[in-house]
Amino acid sequence: MIETYRMTRLAAKSQASVLLLGETGTGKELFANALHNLSNRASGPFVRVNCGALTESLLASELFGHVKGSFTDAVKDRTGRFEAAHGGTIFLDEINSTSSTLQVKLLRVLQEREFERVGDTKSVSVDVRVIAASNYDLAKSVAEGDFREDLLWRLNVLPINLPPLRKRNGDVETLARHFLDVYNKKNNGSVETIAPEALEAMNNYNWPGNVRELQNYIERAVVLAQGNQLQPYLLPTVITGNRADAQAAVFRPTDEISLVREFVYNRVSKAEDTADDLYKQIVAPVERELLEQVMESCNQTQTKAAQMLGINRNTLHKKLQESGLSKSKS
Repeated sequence: MIETYRMTRLAAKSQASVLLLGETGTGKELFANALHNLSNRASGPFVRVNCGALTESLLASELFGHVKGSFTDAVKDRTGRFEAAHGGTIFLDEINSTSSTLQVKLLRVLQEREFERVGDTKSVSVDVRVIAASNYDLAKSVAEGDFREDLLWRLNVLPINLPPLRKRNGDVETLARHFLDVYNKKNNGSVETIAPEALEAMNNYNWPGNVRELQNYIERAVVLAQGNQLQPYLLPTVITGNRADAQAAVFRPTDEISLVREFVYNRVSKAEDTADDLYKQIVAPVERELLEQVMESCNQTQTKAAQMLGINRNTLHKKLQESGLSKSKS
């Protein structure tokens, strides 16, 4: 990780394209943000695009914009993400999921710094730095015929590899304590320490979801904890196995549902906890996580997300505002 940080600082000073390579959850977007914030483009926009969340036609319109009448729903001209990133940085996440047709267009932007909006013949010039990310080996994608070799070389000027959490010895405890601080403040929690048994279980776990998985489990533990220490029973059994804390034997649920059920029972039995308290401590964090993931998969489009969730768009909009996730498209 020290080498990764060093490469990030060096790459940030240049204008060259950067390719972030790493498994899902290793923090590629965080590093893309760091590259932007440490560069001389920090005062410009940072625009993120999840290339894997849209179809080819929608992604082309999202990246390059379109003119009125270029397709059925094009009722007016629209500026694309490349134009929006002019003077700043565009982050193309999951670049490995783009089609061959779109790869040709991306190659031209990288080479010529210009493109055409969908349905237009007029070229648009942009001054933008491109940072791309992939959770799949792009050299392998080239060999399999799924990714253009010339585009890979254009993107791969400054490659930065983000190692998975299982290879970052010692980082689990540091990150866990960091996330404890974050989610204690966010959820009004009071989990100050981590039980040695819980820490041992986390250090021995393989973390297939990497830092993001650790982050989610720590948030859940803070929400469900009743004391000031993170005990093994607050972690999923996939981490702890049969190594539950003996002192917590009276409260050792067999699955996550029973964990929440017992937590609710204990809370309800206390007169000082109202229904509103229970919602804030249990339902709200889970609901926020669901909304965040659905909005991410729908590229922040509320209409599409509402359809996926099976609720009215106005209801979704209200829930997004209440959860602090209202920065999205209609």
